[in-house]
Amino acid sequence: MERPEAGLLDPGRSRTRTGRPRATSRGELERIGFELFESRGFDAVTVDDIAAAAGIGRRTFFRYYATKNDLVWGDFEGQLAWLRQLLAAVPADVPTMAALRSAVVEFNRFDPQTVPWHRRRMDLIFHVPALQADSTLRYNAWRGIVTEFAAARSGQQPTDTGPTLIGHVALAASAAAYELWLRDEEADLAELLDATFGRLATGL
Repeated sequence: MERPEAGLLDPGRSRTRTGRPRATSRGELERIGFELFESRGFDAVTVDDIAAAAGIGRRTFFRYYATKNDLVWGDFEGQLAWLRQLLAAVPADVPTMAALRSAVVEFNRFDPQTVPWHRRRMDLIFHVPALQADSTLRYNAWRGIVTEFAAARSGQQPTDTGPTLIGHVALAASAAAYELWLRDEEADLAELLDATFGRLATGL
């Protein structure tokens, strides 16, 4: 089972850009967008700025992303599909919370080369007000997958108390781990997630 491409390119790649690129990709646009956000601030950068830096027109940008916010999130739908796959792959005899713990930890393992880019992505998502409002819908989609999984495991409906609570708790534990990770550049995200879910298992 292979993780979908994160989208962002090798951060060691040259940042010198001259003329129109020979090819455009989602990852290339993300790289350019993140560099602009870092130098000017997210709110000050427009779709036109990103398109111009990439040497493309607005129409071409919109073939890859509907909005500037979508660029920050990358291939979010692909990542959600991968989370479903991870949960489905956990053996049925593994308790629900243990299954969630292993799947969420694996979902958040990244190649060392990708970690700096993921940190930049999540720092924007956690701290830019314009993205925080948008993140509610994304988090709800993530939580919905967890809720459905918990419901299926227990023979309940996703709207029942137990699965609903598990969905919210899993999201809160994940958010706590990410907050800790963003505060400490030396921290390991997978280890923090494993620890936060472990605390749930021991009653905090």
